[in-house]
Amino acid sequence: MVENKQFFLSFLHPVIVGLAYLFLYLPIFVLVLFSFNDASLAIEWVGFSLRWYQKLIHSPEILEALKTSLTVAFATTFLSVFIGTCFVVASKWWRSSAIFNLFYSNILLPEIVLAIGILSIFTFLQIPLGYGSLIAGHTLLGLGFVIPIVRARFLELDPILTEASLDLGASYFQTFRRVIIPLLMPSLLASGLLVFTLSMDDFLISLFCSGPTVQTLSVYVYSMIRTGVDPMINAVSACFLAISSLLVFLLCSLKVIDQVISYE
Repeated sequence: MVENKQFFLSFLHPVIVGLAYLFLYLPIFVLVLFSFNDASLAIEWVGFSLRWYQKLIHSPEILEALKTSLTVAFATTFLSVFIGTCFVVASKWWRSSAIFNLFYSNILLPEIVLAIGILSIFTFLQIPLGYGSLIAGHTLLGLGFVIPIVRARFLELDPILTEASLDLGASYFQTFRRVIIPLLMPSLLASGLLVFTLSMDDFLISLFCSGPTVQTLSVYVYSMIRTGVDPMINAVSACFLAISSLLVFLLCSLKVIDQVISYE
């Protein structure tokens, strides 16, 4: 009886896990599949075609939205990594590290709460919505991921390396540029790729903080869905999926490299 129960559980667990993965990834597979569908309505398969990708390339509205998203993502990545790195390095001279707990709120709080809070600050300070507010909102979101990642690597650094650099006559800036930055580089690249991916995929902060004159690609796709399911949305989503998957793969590779360096 016990052996039959163990055999049943050993058979049931893989089935449950397989169904869970099927539930998660089947919609993504259908989305990518129908991005190559030749039909004008995404409800039945007609035949293989690249017409929606060609239409995507020749759409000025989507290209403009993509340009906005890339501009915001690159600016957000640079500001998040730069400010976060300076913040982490400066914390070496602080007596208390309790302030770092504030940057975990991005993970704990719902993003809509963060988006409404940022919009309320902009409204209270009478800051016009546009590129500046959008980059500021995404940077605030990115700092919640950059600072914990960079700080975890910074705490692992051997202080003997910086002390030796200073004893040999290097200034603080030279030590920061030639010793600390190279040692932090894997975590900087990993956090930068993560922030870039989050900025490209973000919707709520982009919707609340972009204003009427600036529109990211995620907001544009949302506006397309409100008027009907255009098969070109599948092509846009498939491109987003490919870019995000590539960045996640690079992020995982950098984390492995960082762990190998830390181990050595």
